Amino acid sequence: MTAGSVDRRPVVWLDGELVDPAVASVHWSDHGLTVGDGVFETVELRRGVGFALTRHLDRLDRSAVGLGLPAPDRSLVVTAVEQVTQEWGDDNGRLRLTLTAGRGPMGSDRTGTTATLLVVASDLVLQQDPTDVVVVPWTRNERGAVAGLKTTSYAENVVALARAHERDAGEALFANTRGELCEGTGSNVFIVLDGELLTPPLDSGCLAGVTRALLLEALEAEGWAASQRPVPISRLVDADEAFLVSTTRHVQPIRAVDGVALRSCPGPMTRRAASIWAERVRPHDDP
Repeated sequence: MTAGSVDRRPVVWLDGELVDPAVASVHWSDHGLTVGDGVFETVELRRGVGFALTRHLDRLDRSAVGLGLPAPDRSLVVTAVEQVTQEWGDDNGRLRLTLTAGRGPMGSDRTGTTATLLVVASDLVLQQDPTDVVVVPWTRNERGAVAGLKTTSYAENVVALARAHERDAGEALFANTRGELCEGTGSNVFIVLDGELLTPPLDSGCLAGVTRALLLEALEAEGWAASQRPVPISRLVDADEAFLVSTTRHVQPIRAVDGVALRSCPGPMTRRAASIWAERVRPHDDP
């Protein structure tokens, strides 16, 4: 399913102004480029409006501070978003906000220079058809320095997702160092075990996903709260049903894990979660 027009030209705002996407560039020494020293957010544009934008901006602040960077000037970020979305118009799409440490040395030290802020609007393809997943052999470190932060250091996710694609799967799932289900490369995971809806708690090392939080709140409001507790990664194949959630997926059913088909796809709880998401989380809500 596609949200937004096809092959629209991106709108790019970089360090204070709208720029031509054909020539937009960061400095060769930008720490986000050289060592992945930055944070980012992906926001769904619904008819040109940033969905749950405040939540995303709050998480951008938390990620920046967690990485040891100053939180960005909120008024500047909002101005950038307004200029980009005004230029983008009322189409659906994706808003990507990236904040890096700015120019730095060819190593891990920082120089304390002005941060780089990049805001881009582009097309978005929602991944909502049932998908297969694979469990990769690499683990998330729930005690690591960047656990739970949305950083631009995404190489681990790139490698894991490539492994999934090699196996004709749409997402890769990680366990943490305790052998518990953690998250996907760009998604949170819900599973149904013995009739109970479960999702890993934040102390598993997973990202505090905005879609995850909104869905948990909506489920609770419907009197159907999901349990946030550790799930051994080995129990995944025992799941009655399961689904992924994220900005670019909403609620996406999981069809099989490591080639083993789940009992139901989409199962009744997956369908109910998708229905609650569609009915309760309104297109222009900004909680």
